[in-house]
Order: sequence, then structure tokens, then C-alpha cells
Amino acid sequence: MTIEQLQKELQQNQLAPIYLVLGQESALIEKARQLFKHYLPEEEQTMNFASYDLATTDVANALDDAESAPFFGERRIVFMQNPYFLTGEKVKNKLDQDLVRFQAYLEKPQPTTSVVLFAPYPKLDERKKIVKQLKKVASLVSVEKVNERQVQQLVTAELKQQGMQIESEALALLISKTNSDYSQIMAELPKLMLYAQQTKQITTAAVAELVSSSIEDNVFSLVPLVLQKKVGPVLTMYHELLLQKEEPLKINAILIGQFRLLLQVKILFEKGYSQGNLASVLKIHPYRIKLAMQQIKHFSKQTLAQAYLGLEEIEVKIKTGQGQPELLFELFMLQFAAKKVA
Repeated sequence: MTIEQLQKELQQNQLAPIYLVLGQESALIEKARQLFKHYLPEEEQTMNFASYDLATTDVANALDDAESAPFFGERRIVFMQNPYFLTGEKVKNKLDQDLVRFQAYLEKPQPTTSVVLFAPYPKLDERKKIVKQLKKVASLVSVEKVNERQVQQLVTAELKQQGMQIESEALALLISKTNSDYSQIMAELPKLMLYAQQTKQITTAAVAELVSSSIEDNVFSLVPLVLQKKVGPVLTMYHELLLQKEEPLKINAILIGQFRLLLQVKILFEKGYSQGNLASVLKIHPYRIKLAMQQIKHFSKQTLAQAYLGLEEIEVKIKTGQGQPELLFELFMLQFAAKKVA
């Protein structure tokens, strides 16, 4: 079920004995956490709510709590966070968890308790017996990473609920500056809404002034400089990113992604695809397509391909230890700038 469906069920007083909140979208995880916690009256939360981190706590302690009857209330809610034993991940200093007892609880849960497992992972290890049992009995709440199209809908809906609006260009800029990261956008919204509390409308100027750029947005600024072969400014910006403790491999990977997008847009545009079709086919926000369209006008496929392949070569060399990342990038830039303009 979605967060919205969970909210509706809780409002209707329909609680399941076991929930599995699965996924890595931190804003949705936090929303689920608050929905469950606030289901209990405030005066009951001290006695009838508990949270256990299974990375550091034995599951038996959480089960002792789950098996207890609620104290001066009708419901007990127990959070079990970081259930690493549901995945195939290798964990240092992992506890020897009593999974036999946990499985027994899943087979016969306490009817007046809701156990909520928060699994911030992309997937679970379906081969494990405990996972198979859990999926049979648990109500699954999906908090997977939100894609670009969903981000726009969710942000607009959230602002509408708060009595706010946002200019279309402002929303596009917000999505671009955060690289479509829904959790980051939700963290930025409170200050934007505070700034717009009188007008009730978030403007492009407000987003530009108040929202800090992501590394993706900063690296995106490198792309036109690379294409224009402005070696000095490129290397200055690259070194600034390194001083900000950004990893060379990550910078290179983002650049590869940007040049891949430019190549895709260039090729498909020449085949007759419109700007709207490109956004749909590539599953990219229209604002990013618009920016890409502006950039590819001045450069050939050959130039874009040269940059893309050069960056791919850097990635291979970094991963195989064939040179210092910073020197590899400087060499690439010098070689790329020396090539004839196509």
C-alpha cells in the first residue's frame, strides 16, 4: 500500500498486527513513522509506544514489549528498525538474533499490538525463510524512491494541502536543483513556504535564492564549460568540488550521465522526436530536456561522443587504479580541448 492508503486505514481505525515499511525514500519513511506514532493519544505514547534498533538491540527485547498488553489503552505500537537479517547484506558486529522466536511471533502475533518493521533497503533476500514468512503475514507499505514524474505530483499535492501554490518554472527549478530527490525537496519546502507565507505562492526567485544546489546541479554547470573547451574554468570548478570533499568517481559518474543524456537527446531529436516526446521516452523531467535541447544546438554528435567516451575511459582507469583521478581528469580536458571542433 502507499502512504496515502496507510493514512486512510489508520484514520478508519484499521490497524494490522504486522507492518513492513520497505524502501529508501527517507521523507516517506518519516511520514509513515509519524502516522503510526500519532495514532496513539499523546498521553499513551510513553507507556504504549517503543522503538528498537535491531542493529544494536536483540529482537527478543522488542518481542517482549510486543507481547505485552497495552497499559491503560487499547493499542501498543512497537517499531523494529534496521532489520538487517532480512537482507543479504554483510553487517559488521551483527547480533545473533533469535529468529526462531521472531518467526513464532509472526505466526501468532499479539492482537492488541502493531509491530512495524522499517526496512530501509531496496529489496529483501527472498530466499530467506523469515522473509517468506514475513511477506505472508505483513501489510506492506511501499516507501520506494520516487521517480521524477511522481515528484511533481507529490510536491504539488503537498503544497495544495498546505494552502500554497508554486510557479511552474519554480517547480521545475526546484526539481532541477535537487536532482529530483523527493526527500531533499521535502526538506526544502518548509523554508520556501515560510518565505511565501503572505503571498501563498512560491516563486522562481525564491527557489533560486533559498535552495542550495546539489552536487548534480553543480556538476551540471561543468557541462557547457567542458563542451566550450574552457580548460581553466573547468579545472577551477573541478578543484572546488574536490575541496568540498566530493568524490572524483562520483563527479565523473554524474558528468557521464549528463553527456549520455545530451547524446540521447541529440540523436532522438534528429530522428524527429519533439521536446515533449523526448521527456516521455527518456523518462526525464521536461525541464531537464529543455536545458539539454538548449545545449545540443551548438555541438555535433561527434563532439558529444568524444566527451562521453573520454569520461567513460576515466571511470575505467579510476576503478582499475590506473592513475590519480585528478590528473586523469586534467589530461582528459587537455586532450579534449586540443581536438578539432566538429
